[in-house]
Amino acid sequence: MATGDRLRFGVDLVTFFHPGFWGVDSHDAIVGYARAEPRAFWDKILDSVQASGVTGVELTFSPFNWQDAIKTYGSVNAFAAELARRGLTLCSGFFAELEAAGDFAEPEAQRALIDKAERYADFLKACGSDIMVIGAPLRQTLGAQPVQFYDFDRAKVIADFLNRLGATLHARGVRLALHTEAHSIFAAARDVDLMMLLTDPAYVHMCPDTAHIIVAGSDPIQLVDRHHERMIIAHWKDAIGPMPADTPIDKHIHERHQPYFCSFGLGQVDWPAWIRLLRDRAYEGWAILELDAAPDPVRDIANGLTLVRQALLPIYR
Repeated sequence: MATGDRLRFGVDLVTFFHPGFWGVDSHDAIVGYARAEPRAFWDKILDSVQASGVTGVELTFSPFNWQDAIKTYGSVNAFAAELARRGLTLCSGFFAELEAAGDFAEPEAQRALIDKAERYADFLKACGSDIMVIGAPLRQTLGAQPVQFYDFDRAKVIADFLNRLGATLHARGVRLALHTEAHSIFAAARDVDLMMLLTDPAYVHMCPDTAHIIVAGSDPIQLVDRHHERMIIAHWKDAIGPMPADTPIDKHIHERHQPYFCSFGLGQVDWPAWIRLLRDRAYEGWAILELDAAPDPVRDIANGLTLVRQALLPIYR
């Protein structure tokens, strides 16, 4: 099997959430344009993904989500056809509902989440994808009152729900991959180890994000090596280093992350070590060259893909 068949490259659509790419001055203006001109908006995104050289698309939050795609093109089949005619594949879909759900220990909240995930899974399957990447609940800001410890008991409640959700998705032909989102309960090494211990490997898999693991203060190579058998997809992204321990964790946390992310190859990720790890552990699957809100995403993705092909794939072979 050729190397290109064993590693397939895609991009998460959050990469296109920079005002400069759209010629506007704010994120709100991007959303406004998406609502006013949905067909032009989505055609530009899909054309740009095709032009960048990757072949996979990972959907994410609105205005880049699955409901927006169906509304724009009229049906699941019509959206799938738009991907196919550009030589693109829907590799995965990001499910951000857990992060926004707050305390989802209540049965009613859990039922609502499972219902949303089931409908999303049916869409993914209809488009030929079998991976749902899931963002974990956020941690509490250090020193906040009243203190909520992320201890064994709290982790067990979350793990039990993830097991049930994973089994529900499996019944629909979709696999759950937990994403290592910085400042969530699944990013720093101890937290990942704990959640991997408590979840069933048959139903809960892993989507490591190299940059987010670094931002959380951990080593992505060591961490992923411990759990490599759980990895079914990965976000390849670079970061300049860890964020301060007392970083406020609130609705602006993702904006606070952005200055710590950098172009592929310019940060602290040891990419030769990363590709050797994937080679030695016989990883095959999607590699998502994700950039958070890149002003020139086509160029940046293409440059990242060139670096991968020239410097990393020869090691992987």
